[in-house]
Amino acid sequence: MRLLLLCHAFNSLSQRIHAELIAAGHEVSVELDISDEVTADAVRLFEPDAVVAPFLKRKIPDAVWQAVPCLIIHPGPPGDRGANALDWAILDQEPEWGVSVIQATGELDGGPVLASRTFAMRAARKSSLYRLDVTEAAVAALFEALDKLGRGEPGDSPPPGRWRDPVKPDQRRIDWSHDDTETVLRKIYSADGAPGVIDEVEGQVVRYFNARREPELEGKPGQWLARCDQALCRATRDGAIWLGHLSTPGEKPFKRPAARVLADLAAGLPSLEPDLATGRGPIRYRETGPVGVLEFDFYNGAMSTLDCQALLAAWREVRRGSARVIVLAGGSDFWSNGMDLNAIEAAESAADESWANINAMDDLAEAILTTTDKLTISALRGNAAAGGVFLALAADRVWARSGVVLNPHYKNMGNLYGSELWTYLLPRRVGTDGIDQVMGHRLPMLAGQAAELGLIDQAGPGDPEDFDQYVLEQATELASENWQQAIEAKQAQRDRDEAEKPLAEYRAEELERMRLNFYGFDPSYHVARYRLVRRTPHAWTPLYLARHRHRVGKPARRRRPAP
Repeated sequence: MRLLLLCHAFNSLSQRIHAELIAAGHEVSVELDISDEVTADAVRLFEPDAVVAPFLKRKIPDAVWQAVPCLIIHPGPPGDRGANALDWAILDQEPEWGVSVIQATGELDGGPVLASRTFAMRAARKSSLYRLDVTEAAVAALFEALDKLGRGEPGDSPPPGRWRDPVKPDQRRIDWSHDDTETVLRKIYSADGAPGVIDEVEGQVVRYFNARREPELEGKPGQWLARCDQALCRATRDGAIWLGHLSTPGEKPFKRPAARVLADLAAGLPSLEPDLATGRGPIRYRETGPVGVLEFDFYNGAMSTLDCQALLAAWREVRRGSARVIVLAGGSDFWSNGMDLNAIEAAESAADESWANINAMDDLAEAILTTTDKLTISALRGNAAAGGVFLALAADRVWARSGVVLNPHYKNMGNLYGSELWTYLLPRRVGTDGIDQVMGHRLPMLAGQAAELGLIDQAGPGDPEDFDQYVLEQATELASENWQQAIEAKQAQRDRDEAEKPLAEYRAEELERMRLNFYGFDPSYHVARYRLVRRTPHAWTPLYLARHRHRVGKPARRRRPAP
């Protein structure tokens, strides 16, 4: 089928849907929802068999859904209506939730239901539920809906349901004197991603994001207890939570580490060291027999200069241990998305912070790559992009969960050249002829496609728990079967490569190009970062997404008869 994706932004769900449809053989183009006129023009140009809307914030124009079938992916079960379904599902502690594919009509979320899927709710951030549970359910439901549409089968009338208005700030405002830890977490989870939970701290309005439970500390309800790394700990009625990120109105309205936003408050708190064993902080480590698993769950996959330095210190500690194989597991939502653009945007000098951040990323990549007395595995449980993809390639093996989406390029961020030793790592995997296929490909790719290109070694099971078990079993086998021979071969190959061209030379060449991106006359990187971080509305759809815009001036295709 010829399918037009219509979305408010090309977010994680839109990217996964796009990649899955392409992999299934559909012809797909994307239009960002900028205006009714632009949407109608896209339909006229592309002449789609259907419009698929994975992520919209307003109704599809009447003239569009009346002319072509439009499928709305709604993050709620049949009968649920309104744009804040997942927020309410978390707040109401729904044991089960779902996704519906609804054919658009004049009634918002009130059209025929073509397909639906359900999933068990878990205690997690809204953004995490959206990226994992909602996304998996949406993919399955959409393919069923497209099959029905192709066969001309009508959808089911939606059951009686309810309209859910947006959650008002007061409905999830925290009462620190009375709310227990579960309630506080649930309120923040329900607003994570957007819009955050509003509170006032020392006369300053803040929004809370990225909360997690503190296992031991207690205090007077509402009391600020400690800082750890860049997070702040606050007491609840029956325990405490860590607040990782905040946002504030004003010049820097985007998410930043809590200790940076409330710097004066943080300076007066006891400072606790991150603990790899207990998980106090985003970096955790555990060993199972000869296999060590290093998790680093950085918020939204962004790795600031300090994050990279903390992970490098953890890596050095871990490699001194007895594990024969070290698994770099990342986080459940993201493995890594490279540099922390929010931290860079917030810095006094964005160019200087960019330079510090990329050098810290390079230090980490080099440390992993030069670990020749261990076997290393990058196990991508979550999505990865830009420098995060190439950081993963520093390991000996790269495995990804089926369904993971990769964006292995830098071009969408103002044509960054990129570093993380990619000019050494990438040709080893895809050959010189494959470099353009990866670096010039600006669209998301699934793990399976990345494996076919040779970018990663293999795509494992799609279920997160099954993938973790798969990684542990395969890593244990590597640790026991011919491990010594593999280590010797790895050391010999590293020596040969170093003699041919030192890593320092690759790094210097990459950083010279990056210096131009950061300090040169072309401001495209700084403009692209500013627009992304501050969520500047789109004025047009980029041509690499809007394939139908390439068709201007070409004859219209012959439409196939309606089923």
